[in-house]
Amino acid sequence: MNRLLEQTIHAHGGLDKWNTIQQVKLRATIDGLLWKLKGQPTLLRDTYVVVDTKQQAVRYKPVNEKWYTSFEPNRVAAFAQNNCLEELQDPRQSFANHSKETKWTRLQTFYFASYAMWNYINIPYVFADPAYQIKAIGTWQENNEEWQRLQVQFPGHVATHAPVQTFYIDQSGLIRRHDYDVAIIGNGRSAHYLYAYQDINGIKIPTQRRVFTRLENNTARQPEPLLVAIDLTEIVLTVE
Repeated sequence: MNRLLEQTIHAHGGLDKWNTIQQVKLRATIDGLLWKLKGQPTLLRDTYVVVDTKQQAVRYKPVNEKWYTSFEPNRVAAFAQNNCLEELQDPRQSFANHSKETKWTRLQTFYFASYAMWNYINIPYVFADPAYQIKAIGTWQENNEEWQRLQVQFPGHVATHAPVQTFYIDQSGLIRRHDYDVAIIGNGRSAHYLYAYQDINGIKIPTQRRVFTRLENNTARQPEPLLVAIDLTEIVLTVE
């Protein structure tokens, strides 16, 4: 395993401990300009989320709604009392020819939010899988700190933002920034910051995430516009 990756996984809690976890359950407040642009300004504002660690599967249940969603890479659906209300097969194809201004349906929104949350919760542990190609690409200076960087090529079967993404790691081994170009939003260039790590039974989880536009010089345009804001509470790890 890449030495920097090994240090990063250890800093977040370690692979042995992570492998005992079946699901991560949490409550999420998700806001930001992106959801307004996509015509879904309040859909994700307060929702319970269940993230699987053994397969790419996620469930969302908005707090004040009776329906919930189920996600896997090739299907996203909404249910009420175990009855399917609507489904979207091969959801990735539904974004073909979309621009940054194209509005999303409810299921398209939950497809994006589900694969994104699965990646955010399961990284960096999934990078121990040899299907992910890992490369150290040197350091980056930001806010008087020096961060090491890992470039990761994702396997084709994993639903994610982009085939190649970059992770910035501080001296303690924690991920502080995550860069990607969002394929289903016209390859929008994003700089995604991770804050407020909490130790949940030995696993370090960032409870605040903020996403900004990434400029050509690799800096972030901030504090505005704030594209996505994610705040996590009520985090519970379900173990074997």
